Amino acid sequence: MRLYGIVGWKNAGKTGLMERLVTEITGRGFSVSTVKHAHHSFDVDHPGKDSFRHRAAGATEVLLASRNRFALMHELRDEEEPSLTELLTRLSAVDLLLVEGYKRDAHPKVEAHRSVTGNPLIAPKDSTIRAVASDTPLDLSIPVFDLNNTVQIADFILAEVGLC
Repeated sequence: MRLYGIVGWKNAGKTGLMERLVTEITGRGFSVSTVKHAHHSFDVDHPGKDSFRHRAAGATEVLLASRNRFALMHELRDEEEPSLTELLTRLSAVDLLLVEGYKRDAHPKVEAHRSVTGNPLIAPKDSTIRAVASDTPLDLSIPVFDLNNTVQIADFILAEVGLC
């Protein structure tokens, strides 16, 4: 599976860029899936709902399904957080998998950067970052795109993974 990452510090514009890239790339006829890494605990379930009650009772996995979608929830309980590689084995094949986060993994990435955050660039110290999407001009040895130029960023990623 072809995979490309979007990384950056908090409030760098990662999620907005991901959303625009999914729209742009699927609009070109490619199938796209996404993975989002969360550094905090999250829940897609709600107390009192049947699926929540199943998990609370001790189920390891709960598959919630309807005619529109399904969601598989897996409780880690005493397990370690699975690696990105392990998680990828659970996904259906698509043309491109976009990954938000997992900045320490070895896949190729675009760094999202907004100057207002005051955060330093990750790219100068990380060879897996192949380009930067920024709201301000930067002088780097790798390509720098306008953070809002989704078409150029999509062209770059698709060329990088051989889908152009």
